[in-house]
Amino acid sequence: MARPVIIALLGVDGSGKSTQARALARRLSERGVPATYFENAGGRPLWNRLAHRLGRRDGGHLFGRRLYPALEAAVRWLAVARAVAGVRLTGRVGVMDRWTWCQYVIMRARGDRGVRLVRAAYALFPRPDLVCFLAVSPALAQRRVHERGIDTEELGHLAALDAAYRALPEFADFRVLDGGADPTAVAAALDRLVRPLVTSGSGDRARRG
Repeated sequence: MARPVIIALLGVDGSGKSTQARALARRLSERGVPATYFENAGGRPLWNRLAHRLGRRDGGHLFGRRLYPALEAAVRWLAVARAVAGVRLTGRVGVMDRWTWCQYVIMRARGDRGVRLVRAAYALFPRPDLVCFLAVSPALAQRRVHERGIDTEELGHLAALDAAYRALPEFADFRVLDGGADPTAVAAALDRLVRPLVTSGSGDRARRG
């Protein structure tokens, strides 16, 4: 049996990756290509809500500089493991909102230790067949985050995340899309990249990374 296709969308908070990933999974299913959306998050909103209830600023301040990255990495590891198991068991295309690189990037941006250890723990996961990075200016990303009213982001942190993504050794293999463009244009660009994967069976490559 061919290995199911995995598509991962990356980008800073506010780049539009979640919106585009959900829409892509829906479009594929509507076109007769069964697909499932997976949100491979590290649990930050949950930890922040818990911190606020306990009178702390955020999850990082609640758990500390050492424990919080480990907790976040563990939650994301479980999310990615669930996603991989899901696509392998069902044979559906997996549209991933975030992937392993997101954990390395956020740790680098915060100055956390242990990135090498986390990479080793995540090494068993397959490399997606297609990785799209939605590039957007930190200012636009910050405005989008504030407009949705769920959380906030500092401009400097968004800039650090963007720089950390671009510094990844694997970044040269990512397909970079203009996340600041009209959402319809972004969706069309994604469709063009995804189409060969879901029509030619090229997802049968057993790459790892």
